[in-house]
Amino acid sequence: PRLLSQFFFADERVTRVVAEINGLDAELDPQQYLVLLNQLHLSQAHLLAVLERIMEECIPTQRHSRDYLVKFPEELLVDNLGNHMLFAAECLLAGTFLEVEESDGAQLRPRARNLLCSLELVRTVLREQSLSQPNSYPEPVRAVLIQFDRLFAEFELSYVSSLVAVKSPDEIYRQQEIIVLFCETVERALHLGYLTQEMIDGYDPLLMFTIPRLAIISGLLIYPEGPLSLERSPEEMSRVFSPFYNLLKKIRDLLRVLSAEELCLLERSLCTAE
Repeated sequence: PRLLSQFFFADERVTRVVAEINGLDAELDPQQYLVLLNQLHLSQAHLLAVLERIMEECIPTQRHSRDYLVKFPEELLVDNLGNHMLFAAECLLAGTFLEVEESDGAQLRPRARNLLCSLELVRTVLREQSLSQPNSYPEPVRAVLIQFDRLFAEFELSYVSSLVAVKSPDEIYRQQEIIVLFCETVERALHLGYLTQEMIDGYDPLLMFTIPRLAIISGLLIYPEGPLSLERSPEEMSRVFSPFYNLLKKIRDLLRVLSAEELCLLERSLCTAE
């Protein structure tokens, strides 16, 4: 159950697979080479997962900030992102630029080298610690973990930033505005009886249609200074709504002529699946 013991055996597995790859002629046995590469990928992912748990146990308050993750496209936020970063660093150090431009890769290589050197130091230190005192984390161990955590985060941010366009602070703020609008819309709909708590607790599929519809009305009439504010230019709005700027203006103008009773009837009708 001890994490350092788990790390020792995970590290042994990585070392063994690497040795098998180095002793194999890939041209003579390409299929076995691919099998070993897959084993290496899986064993490295397991090693990183154990290392992550060790850092959470050993340096929980000294971890490098990962706030930058909110800037990443959602499709990149997967469980194996860390392992992908490690593979990318190894490719860069070998002079292979699989996903980035060569000029970006050249700038990233020093970070990749520092990251991989730090990982090797972490592996050495933790192996020694697991064989001597597997129940403690002395200061030298903590120091190498803190350094590795920082280098990993810096490489991850730099690499992804060169790969895709990360969100700007303004885009993140606009996204948060939409989240707030949807939350206030749900609270208002519960208060007015358009929705029930049972529908929300049960993840009623109808909510995928109902909440966005009600949010448009709330954003145009109830919270006109929020993310649907038409006082902004289309460029200042979230990309979710900016393509429909002119349509939203027409909807707002129509909503303004409705009485309170007519607005209530409209909102109730929008809560159906039709």
